Amino acid sequence: MTAWPGAISAVTLFVEDLDVAKAFYQNAFGLPVHYEDEDSAVFKFGETLINLLKISAAHELIEPATVETSNTVHRSQFTLQVNDVDARCAELTSRGIELLNGPMDRPWGIRTASFKDPDGHIWEIAH
Repeated sequence: MTAWPGAISAVTLFVEDLDVAKAFYQNAFGLPVHYEDEDSAVFKFGETLINLLKISAAHELIEPATVETSNTVHRSQFTLQVNDVDARCAELTSRGIELLNGPMDRPWGIRTASFKDPDGHIWEIAH
C-alpha cells in the first residue's frame, strides 16, 4: 500500500493554445513530449508529469468548477531546483524567455528567478 499522501504524480495546467504552450515548454525546458493527443501534451519533469490540457477539454475534469481563462490572476508557482540560477537565466533568455524577476538572493537564503508560460503559469528556478 502506498503511503498517503504520496508523491505528486501529475499536474494538469489548462492552456488556451496547446501548440503555443507545447512549443514554449519544449523551448524553455528542452524536454521532449512524453505523450500527446489532440487535447493535451505531457512533459516528464523527473517523476512528475506536467499535462498541458486545452481549456476546451478541461471542463469535464473539474465540473462543476469553472476554468479561469485570464492569465492576469496568479495563484500558484512551480519551483525547479537548478545548480546555477544565473547560468540557467542566461540560457532561458537566450531562448527568448522573458524573466519576471531575478536572479536575486532571497532573505531566506536561496537565489531565485521567475518566468511565466504563455498561459500565465509561473515557474521559479532556485538554488
